[in-house]
Amino acid sequence: MLFNSYAFILVFLPITLIGYYSIAGKQNLKLSALWLVSASLFFYGWWNPLYLLLIVFSISCNYLIGNFLSTLDKGNMKKYSLIMGVFVNLSLLGYYKYANFFVDNLNEVINTNFHLETIILPLAISFFTFQQIAYLVDVYKGDVREHGFLQYCLFVTFFPQLIAGPIVHHKEMMPQFLKKLSYKLSYKNLAIGLTIFSIGLFKKVVIADNISLYVGPVFSTAEVAGYISFFDAWRASLAYTLQLYFDFSGYSDMAIGLARMFSIRLPMNFNSPYKANSIIDFWRRWHITLTRFLTTYVYLPISLPLTRYSMMNNFGNKIQFVHSIAIPVLITFLLSGLWHGAGWTFIVWGLLHGCYIVINNLWRQFHKSYFRNFKSVYFLGGFTSRLVTFLAVVLSFVLFRAESIFGAKVILDAMFGGNGLSLQIGTAEGILALAAWSMSSGTVLIIILIGVVFFAPNTQQIMIRYQPALEVNNIEIKALYKNLFQWKPNYKWALFTLIILFISMLSLANVSEFLYYNF
Repeated sequence: MLFNSYAFILVFLPITLIGYYSIAGKQNLKLSALWLVSASLFFYGWWNPLYLLLIVFSISCNYLIGNFLSTLDKGNMKKYSLIMGVFVNLSLLGYYKYANFFVDNLNEVINTNFHLETIILPLAISFFTFQQIAYLVDVYKGDVREHGFLQYCLFVTFFPQLIAGPIVHHKEMMPQFLKKLSYKLSYKNLAIGLTIFSIGLFKKVVIADNISLYVGPVFSTAEVAGYISFFDAWRASLAYTLQLYFDFSGYSDMAIGLARMFSIRLPMNFNSPYKANSIIDFWRRWHITLTRFLTTYVYLPISLPLTRYSMMNNFGNKIQFVHSIAIPVLITFLLSGLWHGAGWTFIVWGLLHGCYIVINNLWRQFHKSYFRNFKSVYFLGGFTSRLVTFLAVVLSFVLFRAESIFGAKVILDAMFGGNGLSLQIGTAEGILALAAWSMSSGTVLIIILIGVVFFAPNTQQIMIRYQPALEVNNIEIKALYKNLFQWKPNYKWALFTLIILFISMLSLANVSEFLYYNF
């Protein structure tokens, strides 16, 4: 069941909300939580009921391991139990997501014919696996206190964040589920949630789905024909960069809006990443909870020991940089690429972003050492650096979207002029053709949307007065946003919400999955 479907919006959501608050109104909070867990499992099982067995097994196994960890004092037994729990989670993820990829590449390398039936990737396995690994580590550290099975089921299965995140921590969600106020009907929360949900729905079905029309044909042609023109390659790459932005931004808004309808606040997962002034800043804004997970549970455990080793042995700055930043960053982003998909395009995409981060850190050190007193250089911290960052992201997303390394190479070659410009700019025919291309509906739409992602306020900025998500106090609020775009519970914003919701509902005939459902 998709958020952007009539079945969800007109049937599932109203029934779940009414049942939740009706039961809670009778002061039976456990039964209300059970209702929400049951509804969430129904929501998950809508795609394939057989995979309910998988998620129930995963929940039960992690709950038992977590409870066992909580009874142990720190020592080898506790450490080995944690390792076993992480191993079980990664084994499930590895089998379903990477087994076919591994066997296919093994056959290619050693020229064998091992056969493995195609394994269909269970929905959300990447998300609920990482979420439960974080839970086990938090239990190991002593950061988790509540261990009721019903509460744990609610933590994992809560449907607004179950399928594509955000990846939440037990300690930030369970206190909310244990509050009596979370079970009390709040019309303010319903209004806030409905507004955020409507904005997200509009982003998905009106913007992302429509701009996708300029993406698929070009990337498919690149795979089959091995040739794409310069302008078509750039338009398709920019269109996909914007499609992914509005698709994932739309999902993140819808998840936050749905949770708020139940008086729950999720972590912010998306914060205008194309406004980033560097790749480091980009990853603080894009898929924020995944970055948080990888930083906490991958990067730091690798970086800290290597840093201490370098300092103890008095290695020079270059070696310390390699140990403390370069190696941990490359490993972390290699795993990030693998997490997104079992394919060489994702692996290369991850390593490319790892290289971006290493270069970004080198530039920071160079800038700090040699340009500290030159104010003119700070122009690079403004629009120019934002543009450079955006273009670097566009190039990387070619790998993210392409079906193969060959297809990505075809697109990238065309973008760098490998196939020529295809238009004789010096001729009247060339000028007319370029003007026609520039004024085409797809190009104009791309230009408008680039302006939106660069300069318009995001949903969290619009709703900032009402704390739409956890940890939103750090986001930038410009004076212009405060004066013109601040949401208020009045008739104007109610009319705005109804209009975009109505337009979005008219676009639900051609239902499409969110792009991150594939990861």
